Amino acid sequence: MTRKHAAPRHYDHSYRQLFSHVEMVRDLLTGFVRDDWVQSIDLGTLESVKGSFVTDDYRDREDDVIWRVRWSDGWLYIYLLIEFQSTEDRFMAVRIANYATLLYQDLIAQAALSPSGRLPPVLPIVLYNGEPRWTAQTELFSLVEPVPGGLERYRPQWSYLLLDEGAIARDDAYPPELRNLVAALFRLEKARDEATWLAVYARLVELLDSSALDSLKRAFGRWIYRSFIRKKRLGIQLPSIDDYNEVHVMLQQRVEQWNAEILERGRQEGRQEGRHEGRRETALELIRKTDFDDATIADISKLSLEEIQAIRNLPSAH
Repeated sequence: MTRKHAAPRHYDHSYRQLFSHVEMVRDLLTGFVRDDWVQSIDLGTLESVKGSFVTDDYRDREDDVIWRVRWSDGWLYIYLLIEFQSTEDRFMAVRIANYATLLYQDLIAQAALSPSGRLPPVLPIVLYNGEPRWTAQTELFSLVEPVPGGLERYRPQWSYLLLDEGAIARDDAYPPELRNLVAALFRLEKARDEATWLAVYARLVELLDSSALDSLKRAFGRWIYRSFIRKKRLGIQLPSIDDYNEVHVMLQQRVEQWNAEILERGRQEGRQEGRHEGRRETALELIRKTDFDDATIADISKLSLEEIQAIRNLPSAH
């Protein structure tokens, strides 16, 4: 995505592509927007809105993801503006206000207003997957210095819905069950080991096992293969593939290989630890029973001079 004077983008394209699928946006709304109005929308009318337009001052603007859904009673549309962040932005509320205003300018130009001639509602969502918890203000007026005497009522009221994946993963109020595709995505991103994220991805494959969801399955496979695995296993070399529906099979094979590597590494470390402990015992015995100097004991035990001096200072050496 390209914006003039915008903060750098951290999410990869394959991740954003997941939210170009109606199933993901539907599960995002039903699982993570905790307001009553969600019960009054017609989810069958969810549709993607073009994310690129030119504002009145001719600056190019391209949004990440914009969707709209119809209010169940009448022809009022609610717009969803989804922004993606991997790092915290203290002034995110300012950026959101700017993006939403630009969207409104475009809607005015298209005469895409409510039946009463008003602007339609816009829900800005910030989807954050960074490791530190998000602490930035979600309301714009909180970023403006209050001045008493009447000026404070002119502080702007823009705000956004923050979905902090790390906080959500620890919050029982959100759906833990993997029937929700977005919940599965969040759990997958926060999984700490290969076995866990293989199990989550296997559940995703089960959920997506339908020809109607083939495009989304490929999108998940593309993100898993191109980005997720490389983030979890830095420096990994993967073969080139074309069929992203087959990523699960490849992933199973890789995890089996990785688990074997981890087990063997643990055995080697155990053997090395055992050898090192044996050398320490030898050094301790020599200190107790001989008058050898530290250099001689270090040479015999194959330990460093610093380690011998540390062992000699132990209470058990006397």
